[in-house]
Amino acid sequence: MSIDLKPNNMLAPIALIAFNRVKHFKQTLDALVKNKETKDSILYVCIDGPRNLEDEKSQKEMCRYLEITRLQFQDIKIIKQVSNIGLAQNIIQSVTNIVNRHDKLIVLEDDLLVSKMFLKFMNDALTHYEYNKKVWHIAGHTITNDDQKINDVFLYRVMNCWGWGTWKDRWNHFEKNSEKLINEFTEEDIKNFNLDNTESFWSQVVDNHSGLLNTWAIFWYATIFKNKGLCMNPFYSYVKNIGFDGSGTHKNLNKRFQDSQVLNNYGEFKPQLNTQENLLAVERIKKYYLDNSNNFKKFIKLLIAFLFGKKLLRRLETLWRKIVN
Repeated sequence: MSIDLKPNNMLAPIALIAFNRVKHFKQTLDALVKNKETKDSILYVCIDGPRNLEDEKSQKEMCRYLEITRLQFQDIKIIKQVSNIGLAQNIIQSVTNIVNRHDKLIVLEDDLLVSKMFLKFMNDALTHYEYNKKVWHIAGHTITNDDQKINDVFLYRVMNCWGWGTWKDRWNHFEKNSEKLINEFTEEDIKNFNLDNTESFWSQVVDNHSGLLNTWAIFWYATIFKNKGLCMNPFYSYVKNIGFDGSGTHKNLNKRFQDSQVLNNYGEFKPQLNTQENLLAVERIKKYYLDNSNNFKKFIKLLIAFLFGKKLLRRLETLWRKIVN
């Protein structure tokens, strides 16, 4: 990958990670150009290599559409992988190369719609927290929308990757090493990583280790967690995911969730007054996970953990995921 633009652009460059979904790609780009900041922003479009002729055809159409929108940005750079390296590696490689050149970066995938205030919010937050080494990650999305907190943000441990930003000095700590994490994390670490066991984030580390998954985001979260960093999130989301239609790499299908997402088109960045985890927000999100989980399944898991220990529970979870996959 060759990046030859000068790094001194005032606004953070944008990395748009793409592959072969023409319809989603166009929607993502159309929403992005409604942000007035695009005219002063560099856009890197990072396209994974095609697997077949159909992918090549889709990618050519995507590149043609980029030419239509080229004047909406300060510059557009199209970076295409020679071979198909997969979503995780494309994101890791693209983010690493671009953030090392520009010191900060905003990242989108090709199934995300942003509000017209997204770039203003993200750039303001990146500027505000740049020298606050406690904050490692800026998120544009939150799982619990609250339109009564249109300008408010909160800090907490968990990373959300639906429209996000970071800085070179934080991202340079990124490491994708499931074996190392499994050897290092204690039972207490895993509990905290799982947000007091209200969600099973750790299972993604285990599944990457066993080969059931090949993802990147859980390792960025683990990197932040290990370094006692915090992630900044809006209470009212500036990003929505339109990929819950079975078309993406992980083929999620949740139309109800997709249709219920609402974008914050009028908010602005107002920082949290301190740099500590917002405990009220944490309790709210924990309640969200508990309310949206299968209570019977959670009861069985707790019972197994109580009777036979958490290690056996994790082995059974891994075995079950192998069976259903």
